[in-house]
Amino acid sequence: MGNGETEKTKATEGRLTGREPPSSHESKRRRSLPGGAMADRFFPNDFPDFVAEAEAPGGDGDRRPAGVRGLLSLPYARLSDRFLRAARRLKDKVVEETWVKAGRQVTDYTLYTGALGTALLLFKSFRVTGDRGDLALAADIVHACDDASRGLPFLTFICGRAGVCALGAVIAKHCDDQLRVTQYLSSFDEITITEKVPNELLYGRAGYLWACLFLNKHLSEKTIPLEHINSVAKDIIREGRKLSSKGSSPLMYEWHGKKYWGAAHGLAGIMHVLMHTELKLDEQDDVKNTLRYMIKNRFPSGNYPSSEGNESDRLVHWCHGAPGVALTLAKAYEKADEFIAEGAMHGGDRPFSLFEGKAGMAYLLLDMVDPSESRFPAYEL
Repeated sequence: MGNGETEKTKATEGRLTGREPPSSHESKRRRSLPGGAMADRFFPNDFPDFVAEAEAPGGDGDRRPAGVRGLLSLPYARLSDRFLRAARRLKDKVVEETWVKAGRQVTDYTLYTGALGTALLLFKSFRVTGDRGDLALAADIVHACDDASRGLPFLTFICGRAGVCALGAVIAKHCDDQLRVTQYLSSFDEITITEKVPNELLYGRAGYLWACLFLNKHLSEKTIPLEHINSVAKDIIREGRKLSSKGSSPLMYEWHGKKYWGAAHGLAGIMHVLMHTELKLDEQDDVKNTLRYMIKNRFPSGNYPSSEGNESDRLVHWCHGAPGVALTLAKAYEKADEFIAEGAMHGGDRPFSLFEGKAGMAYLLLDMVDPSESRFPAYEL
């Protein structure tokens, strides 16, 4: 076995057991060093809190404030049109960088940082504009992701095989390609969850459950049997209760030996998914009280710890901190009329990816065409 295959095997075992290979740990340590890149992974928020809309559209030469303030003062119809044009330009740039320049080959197939994220962006563009060229291109990219992900053990929506199969089936439905729908669903049914699989969103049970829920929303409610969804949710609850200790959160989970709170690997992401499932009363109480525990123990700044007992208030990302927690609390607000949390997203390490780059900005601009239908990427349920 060559060195490349050895490293790949170590990485695979790490994802399944919740332990990263040494090289990955070293990389994370380098990124987290004081004064290193991690401390600067954010953009300062220079946007005004509020800008009044101009009473009259005016001509192109009307005197509006310069920069962002001037843009935001536009009447909504004109602003929406600008958002759409900007989104299309940025979407085309993302496709050029992640698909065309890559020779239409897939190395990273994930929705998180890879080609599947470009496919989801194109699908979003199709839903907003009706451009079937975007739909056809999305189908081509998903097909390439399907080939690239075959035989790999990763099973979640955002970072695994389940995302490829789920998005592929939904796009195939819109393409009126029932044969492809059946093929993707058959591949989805082949995914199995072993005891070694963790519980978090990026690589664990919650992430697999997210793909099941995505299929049921976009195909039909019976695509994935409710009994199967409830069984996975019950396993997540049971595992969370095992790690809970007296006086702490009713549910707790570990990833890489840490009890994370964030959306990617911790409580926020897992609770978000569980709130989309049918829970018994005692299970509902555990989810509610877990969220209350997090709110009670947030930082004075309004940010949230990245993990249990961590007193460092500097990570304000989707993965760790208030932005990811805010999405979960917004869902809790829909469920229970409670909403607390706000934050700012960090700058991307992969400049054209959906979750860490410009594809996410294009997705936002498409959402702004009709804000009432806006959703965070992949949070389509």
